[in-house]
Amino acid sequence: MINLESILSNFNSQFSQIQNPQQLEELRVNFLGKKGIITELFANLKNLNSDEKKIFGNEVNKIRDIVSSSLEDKKNFFLNLELNAKLAEEKIDLSAPVRPENKGSSHLITRVKNDIEKIFAELNFEFAHGPEIEDDFHNFSALNIPKNHPARQMQDTFYMKDSDLVLRTHTSNTQIRKMLNSQPPLRVCSLGKVFRKEFDQTHSPMFHQFEGFVVDKNITMENLKWTLEYFLQKFFEIDEIKLRFRASFFPFTEPSAEVDINYAINNGKIEIGKGDKFMEILGCGMIHQNVLKNCQIDNQQFQGFAFGIGIERLAMLKYGITDLRLFYENDIRFLKNFA
Repeated sequence: MINLESILSNFNSQFSQIQNPQQLEELRVNFLGKKGIITELFANLKNLNSDEKKIFGNEVNKIRDIVSSSLEDKKNFFLNLELNAKLAEEKIDLSAPVRPENKGSSHLITRVKNDIEKIFAELNFEFAHGPEIEDDFHNFSALNIPKNHPARQMQDTFYMKDSDLVLRTHTSNTQIRKMLNSQPPLRVCSLGKVFRKEFDQTHSPMFHQFEGFVVDKNITMENLKWTLEYFLQKFFEIDEIKLRFRASFFPFTEPSAEVDINYAINNGKIEIGKGDKFMEILGCGMIHQNVLKNCQIDNQQFQGFAFGIGIERLAMLKYGITDLRLFYENDIRFLKNFA
């Protein structure tokens, strides 16, 4: 009978002398290759009777497993050595200055959101967040939007299958949640993604909206007008701007207004705050008494105003962008142009 212990001892002796992957591969071939020592042992099984074959086969299997495991561990050892050496050679010096051509920048939408947050932080507004998947009450009913209102129709709203959940159509759901869980006085802003079934040069199925609202005693349209003037002058970095309030209708505000700002065209570019032309920029109004009531706020003691505007709309006006889709195409030329 072949002495299996001597074969294992022979392997261990040679294994202990291994210095590199090439030697390891030679040892593997010597023991596990097509004509290897252990391979030959299995070939000899055909010369044994059934009882001897079972006993001998089990022992050979044990030796093969030991040899295979040892070879695999040593292989991983050499691979780790190689990897560590490569990492040490290719490591990046994080203290080195950034190359100008590789310097990253904030996306234009992010930059505009940061500008908005900075301005309203100066006015001591709180920033709140709400879910992007919303129920009917917080997205529609609490905002005094009737069951038959066009905003509820399938062509405008993304409805979740087999439920009353929707992708929120405005950030006003944040206003409702904040008023339900807080007590006046409130001075709150919310920024985030909203979703509507629109897609063209000036509309996107997903876009970003900014909304602000105040609830307190003795709040009037005059407070709303001052807030909007302050914000728009700061955002467009101008000393003066003319606002024109046009009567409108929104279910959640009464009275409601659309706000126009003055502008001029100079060398083909829009200049905000100059000239006698006007363009619509946002919607606003005094929070409807029913909305306050739905949010369990005493509408005899408190009143408030609210306004909302598309963040992409602000970015397009400030930076002279004519196609909304450019924000989402990730064209490196567009992104670098506003870096």
